[in-house]
Amino acid sequence: MPDPQEADVAQVAQEAPANPEAAKPKAKTPRVKKAKAEPKQRVAKDAAKPAFKAVESEPAPARGKRKIHSEKERVQKLAQIEKSIRRGGSIKAAVGQAGISEQTYYQWKKGAAPASTGDELTDLVELEAENLRLKKRLAEHLRKENAELKKRLGEA
Repeated sequence: MPDPQEADVAQVAQEAPANPEAAKPKAKTPRVKKAKAEPKQRVAKDAAKPAFKAVESEPAPARGKRKIHSEKERVQKLAQIEKSIRRGGSIKAAVGQAGISEQTYYQWKKGAAPASTGDELTDLVELEAENLRLKKRLAEHLRKENAELKKRLGEA
């Protein structure tokens, strides 16, 4: 028994269109483009303000120009940035306020770290000297106390 769907497909294939031109798709006609209106010039809200501010102002300084900061300036800017960060500001904002890049900030911070370890080393030496002095004082106090206890035991 032949499949009814196959029979339908065969029947459709046998039926050819009577008009061969009708089978071709319609050719598209090109669209007519609308003419664009000419752009209007903008009118300034306040007549006192100039239309172009860039013409009157001085040109911006060259971006590639580098400023060399002294050691004192570096320390001041690092302190300013640290203060701003402690107040809850972001590093990016603090560095921008100081007028340096984040990369410069990290380079300066890394360069300043060994100087602070010198201070830490001095503090460590002072602490060790104080520790030695306190140990001697404690030993002397314990000797006196021990001698006093021996006298009491000998008398008693």
